[in-house]
Amino acid sequence: MAVTELWLIRHGESIANRAASAAEAEGAEVIHIEMRDADVPLSEDGEQQAAALGSVFADHDERLRHDSTRLWVSNYLRARQTLAIALDAAQLPLSPRRDERLRDRELGILDLLTRHGVQTRHPEEEERRDWLGKFSYRPPGGESWADLALRLRSVLRDIEDDAHDTGSDSLGVIVAHDSIVMLLLYVCLGWDEAELLEFAASHSVKNASLTRISRGAPGEPWKLDDFSDTTHLERAGAPVTHHSGERDDTRSEGSPEAAVIGGRA
Repeated sequence: MAVTELWLIRHGESIANRAASAAEAEGAEVIHIEMRDADVPLSEDGEQQAAALGSVFADHDERLRHDSTRLWVSNYLRARQTLAIALDAAQLPLSPRRDERLRDRELGILDLLTRHGVQTRHPEEEERRDWLGKFSYRPPGGESWADLALRLRSVLRDIEDDAHDTGSDSLGVIVAHDSIVMLLLYVCLGWDEAELLEFAASHSVKNASLTRISRGAPGEPWKLDDFSDTTHLERAGAPVTHHSGERDDTRSEGSPEAAVIGGRA
């Protein structure tokens, strides 16, 4: 059969999210994190958010236990922790598939630099990014949004192939990063570059939020059912956080959603 519903979940708040916001507020050039991006853990608030996410899983216990359901997770620690805590809170002994293609966007020489840091240390990259545009700009040693879309198309093919073996329409659950959620919407909903950028300019993927898309049958178009839903966080009294790892020129730099060019998402 085929996947007819996808849950796209961003990881809970990480210590890098907090450090990036603090560095931006202070006007610093560098975000001080003493570990690889892949090894960044959740903050205490992020752990609380992940536990609250467990209530969503508990509410859909029977469906998630069904043989046709597949769980996929980024190989980055913050995503794996989010899913593990949520499954534990829901008392669901499920085994996700870890996939490095769901990792966060690689930022190359801009990694761990704030907006001010990029402008000071690599002004030529700021100019090149403005010329090429957000979708096509690839920092040296890093990735563009177009690069992310390429690897996500590959993941989606594997998810579809896996679903054919289940014998029934299936649910796919993906726990990853804000850029991954945005680019999965771009691929599945058939947006063009302009549509993606317009949507991203006014929407942010909140930490531990749930985005749902569905379709009636294979070959039918996907539709967006919920975007960045945090009802479960509010119900549990967990903090709702917006930290973004993607820069968007159409937002005010002082807004809560204003992103860090080289920050980690």
